[in-house]
Amino acid sequence: MSTLTPVMKQYNSIKNNYKDCLLFFRLGDFYELFYEDACTASRVLGLVLTSRDFKKKSNNDKIPMCGLPYKSANAHIQKLIANGYKVAICDQLEESTSSKSLVKRDVVRVITAGTLTDSDQLSFDKNNYVLVIYKE
Repeated sequence: MSTLTPVMKQYNSIKNNYKDCLLFFRLGDFYELFYEDACTASRVLGLVLTSRDFKKKSNNDKIPMCGLPYKSANAHIQKLIANGYKVAICDQLEESTSSKSLVKRDVVRVITAGTLTDSDQLSFDKNNYVLVIYKE
């Protein structure tokens, strides 16, 4: 049986904690989405859906994936939020070096319609409401 590469094990471990979100997984200068997240993002955003084998010993079990440059992510995130999705941003927490095989990554932000704070993602021609309920 094939085993996943270290980066895909890391992805699956992080995704397991954010099952209700589309996980934007930072790989270098791109955010990549895998499995069902990739299929959804491809359909909603019009991105090309590709696939790749992320197994150490290949069985030709290709994993669906799509990606986008991290510098242009805000417009894509805004469109996903407008379509009712939640987005979890998983960034690299350290610089990549040739001596390390796996960069430390974790979710740094979860974006929903109720947590938009960036001015470029808010609409200025209508009200932007925030509601908090706290039960003691």
